[in-house]
Amino acid sequence: MKLAENTSTNSSTSSELRLSANFYLNEFTVSQIAVRHGYRNEPNEKQIENMRLLCVNVLQPLREIINVPIFINSGFRCFDVNVAVGGRFNSQHLEGKAADFVVHSINLIDVFNIVLQRYSFDQLIYEFGKWIHVSWNGKSNRKDMMISKKVYGKTVYEKLNGELRFQI
Repeated sequence: MKLAENTSTNSSTSSELRLSANFYLNEFTVSQIAVRHGYRNEPNEKQIENMRLLCVNVLQPLREIINVPIFINSGFRCFDVNVAVGGRFNSQHLEGKAADFVVHSINLIDVFNIVLQRYSFDQLIYEFGKWIHVSWNGKSNRKDMMISKKVYGKTVYEKLNGELRFQI
């Protein structure tokens, strides 16, 4: 497996590994939950490769179009971190195939629409009007589009079937 080269001159740690031109491994593994509970949120080589593919195929091209920083809220999650945050048992975050992100200087609905119109993805979810979840699964991409919201205190995912643009 060939990973993007680390261009940092003073570091040889894997956490500073460059996944693409604008994304580093440590952006995907930092976790306040892991720190708080003493969990080691460290991916293996396959999970790192999955994060690289997500960056190369979706996040980096998106970053180049919008030309502003994309901030990763949650990327890779080890099993313990995933349980602690209430993640699903089959979450793609466990495999390094998903990221939740925000863009502070552009409307998230516009960012959602750019991903929807331009890129292949497995899942694209507009989460509670606060962040976007995107996952990449290569040739098995389902192009599932959803919106998540709270209904009587429970998270509900509404599929957006056949819609070309998501608007609120």
